[in-house]
Amino acid sequence: MLALALAVGAYYVWGRSDKVGAAAQAHPPAPAVTVSHPLVQRITEHDEYTGQFSAVEYVELRARVSGYLTEIHFQDGQLVKKGDLLFVIDPRPFEADLMQAEANLERDKAQVVRADLDLHRYADLSKKDFAPQQQFEQARATAEGAAATVKADEAAIAQAKLNVEFTHIMAPVSGRIGTHEVSLGNLIIGGSTGTTTLLTTIVSLDPIWFVFDMSESDYLSYERAGLLKSAREAFVPVEVRLVDETEWTHSGVMNFVDNQINRGAGTVRARAEFPNPRFFMTPGQFGRIRVPGSEPYDAILIPDSAIVTDQSHKIVLTVTGDNTVVPRVIRPGPTYQGLRIVRNGLAATDTIIIDGLMRARPGAKVTPQPGKIGLETSTD
Repeated sequence: MLALALAVGAYYVWGRSDKVGAAAQAHPPAPAVTVSHPLVQRITEHDEYTGQFSAVEYVELRARVSGYLTEIHFQDGQLVKKGDLLFVIDPRPFEADLMQAEANLERDKAQVVRADLDLHRYADLSKKDFAPQQQFEQARATAEGAAATVKADEAAIAQAKLNVEFTHIMAPVSGRIGTHEVSLGNLIIGGSTGTTTLLTTIVSLDPIWFVFDMSESDYLSYERAGLLKSAREAFVPVEVRLVDETEWTHSGVMNFVDNQINRGAGTVRARAEFPNPRFFMTPGQFGRIRVPGSEPYDAILIPDSAIVTDQSHKIVLTVTGDNTVVPRVIRPGPTYQGLRIVRNGLAATDTIIIDGLMRARPGAKVTPQPGKIGLETSTD
């Protein structure tokens, strides 16, 4: 009897366990996923371009007069200020020309005095009919010619003084000077022709320009948004970073957009200006500029890990109030501080799966666990 009771009990226990296991297999627990509402942040979209720094003022220093180079007053590569003496060309021939011009002026002034005396004398004689009118007019012409000669002498003196001044070549702008292209003792060819001798170059450093090219499509987008009008009239704030930098540490303004599109490249040139008090940025350096591509607006942001691809569509998995997974087609935009901007297809009140996508199936139930979407601390 005891054996029969044990057998019946065992059958009951094992049979009930099998039924419970079968029920558990028929209704497995809903998988756990991490969910969150999209992050809504007021942002300004930016576009990035590669460009080069350029000097606001670039001067090729050439002499205005010819002569032998006698002095150099700078070290190659040093900083110079406007008005600093840089080169001296032997001034002695030009000083001799100045002395000659001054002597000619004194001689011709004496001729003017004599001609004026003759003119007054013949004027009186002509009034009394003691001298023919022809002699009076000849005296007047001689006096006027002498006065004109004096004016020519004064102009020659002014030119001679300029030539003496041009033998001392000053820095026309402040900035960093290049290497001297001509050594002492060489003959310098000056003047206004194309064969003049290049002495050195000077580039200004503060402020400095950053020149870059934008595509025609970007140009049209900015034009429709009114950003180019701001750049041409009121300046648009921009940021730049150097090739070894990760953050946008240099702030400036975009102050110029060209008046035509390059027909060959389909681009338009733009320019920004940046302060450079430490002269850290140098003309010719490459950099990366960030330009605002929109007005400030409230953007919907989600992580890229929450987006799945279905053929040609981008999809996020949302969770309804009864914990059912519902796919939603979205149109993503650019990234902003590590998150993806969603153009349309998603509302700020939607709940999306941000972790555990592999465990979720459209139309199936899930066990949502709260998560949070946050911006990256870095701004690169």
